[in-house]
Amino acid sequence: MLAQNASDMPETITSRDAARFPIIASCTLLGLYLFFKIFSQEYINLLLSMYFFVLGILALSHTISPFMSKFFPANFPNRQYQLLFTQGSGENKEEIINYEFDTKDLVCLGLSSIVGVWYLLRKHWIANNLFGLAFSLNGVELLHLNNVSTGCILLGGLFVYDVFWVFGTNVMVTVARSFEAPIKLVFPQDLLERGLEANNFAMLGLGDIVIPGIFIALLLRFDISLKKNTHTYFYTSFAAYIFGLGLTIFIMHIFKHAQPALLYLVPACIGFPVLVALAKGEVTEMFSYESSAEILPHTPRLTHFPTISGSPASLADSMQQKLAGPHRRRPQNPSAM
Repeated sequence: MLAQNASDMPETITSRDAARFPIIASCTLLGLYLFFKIFSQEYINLLLSMYFFVLGILALSHTISPFMSKFFPANFPNRQYQLLFTQGSGENKEEIINYEFDTKDLVCLGLSSIVGVWYLLRKHWIANNLFGLAFSLNGVELLHLNNVSTGCILLGGLFVYDVFWVFGTNVMVTVARSFEAPIKLVFPQDLLERGLEANNFAMLGLGDIVIPGIFIALLLRFDISLKKNTHTYFYTSFAAYIFGLGLTIFIMHIFKHAQPALLYLVPACIGFPVLVALAKGEVTEMFSYESSAEILPHTPRLTHFPTISGSPASLADSMQQKLAGPHRRRPQNPSAM
């Protein structure tokens, strides 16, 4: 849904948040690992499937809504609705759910529900990837870095995190393979042999998309702030991401072992733009730029998500909550290759 209130701003990650992120991510990852070791994997994944079934439908619905709007006729009867649940009364009244939507959103919700049922019943890799891409797009949309230095701290910390948990232990790989939820994109390696029924997959965690993605988005805003009508840093960082991802796949194919994608993505996404800035003499401008999380022109905003009190802390949770105040921080859950 397009934002109706300009005050609905995305969550901004500060340098303090960025420094704490790898520690929180490590605790979360280790907790999930122990959870899978102690409790039955079948029941855990059943609970997670239901949780991500709901969140996936909401995320996918909000993702396709701006595109689906183009297909509705001009005389389409579009009515406005609001779903509101509160507790208490008077000054103690507290909103539990406040969700605004219209008829077009209901149509998108219905289409997304079809994908949700498909995912819930079959766990098909295409349905998984549709939900995963929706989570990723909403994550990049709703999370902002305030400056390049913060981005370097975040990427640098997760670089160490990713390398340690993939190469130093089997925790990351075990959780990724045990966790039957759309927190990763899967790529069938036996697609030619088995077609759509492929069952041998390579995996890319959503964290390897969202974290570099918010850094690339920051560089796009920096490009626009320069007012030179060029997107040099955005295109450079985007090409660097493609290069780093391709290198990850190549190394994984050569060594036949899971690879920490951020090991290759972080140097590429930071190094390439910095080299361009050095060549153009704009290093000072780059590192002194402060993003105010301004809304880019012609960019639809996806901000109206239902806020449900007490939901689990996860990346998907951070995607569904709205910013309630300038100092409110949303808990995040990493995912890796």
